[in-house]
Amino acid sequence: MIPKLENRKWKVLESTKLLSKGTWMNLRQEKVQLPSGSIVPEWFVLEFPDWVNVIAITKDGKFVMEDQYRHALGQTHYELVAGVIDPGETPLEAAKRELSEETGFGGGEWELFMTLSPNPTNHTNLSYTFLATGVERLCEQHQEATEDIHVDIFTREEVLELIETGQMIQALHVAPLWKYFCHNK
Repeated sequence: MIPKLENRKWKVLESTKLLSKGTWMNLRQEKVQLPSGSIVPEWFVLEFPDWVNVIAITKDGKFVMEDQYRHALGQTHYELVAGVIDPGETPLEAAKRELSEETGFGGGEWELFMTLSPNPTNHTNLSYTFLATGVERLCEQHQEATEDIHVDIFTREEVLELIETGQMIQALHVAPLWKYFCHNK
């Protein structure tokens, strides 16, 4: 049996907010002391809201994916449906809203499939991945002004090919898919 980890929390000696963008993103700099007594004078923490991802599978076993341009990398890739959890929303509510808005799909059976940290070194948020099976198109897409999303429907083999050929590189999307494929051969 794997032993339970002891939480060796760092002591915050100073904390300064460097950037504040409301609920979207904040940046703070901290001076921290480790349990060993060592002091780190500059530790940067990015505060983001929690995120959701959806592995959406249609009634006939196909995967609802999307492709969109990502400006930070300057590239277009395939991804899962994903988005931010709005204030007052549960992760499940956000996942269902994102699937509907971005693809027009909905319905089906939903379960929390995986929870990951984007980067526990300096991000405060979590990413919740839901598995939605038996989904179907219920409406048209309702994209935000900042979105240019194309909906794609792929077979299991095609999704595996997207990952293996580097056409899908978002780590928080690829990891849950690998888990899904590992447990559903």
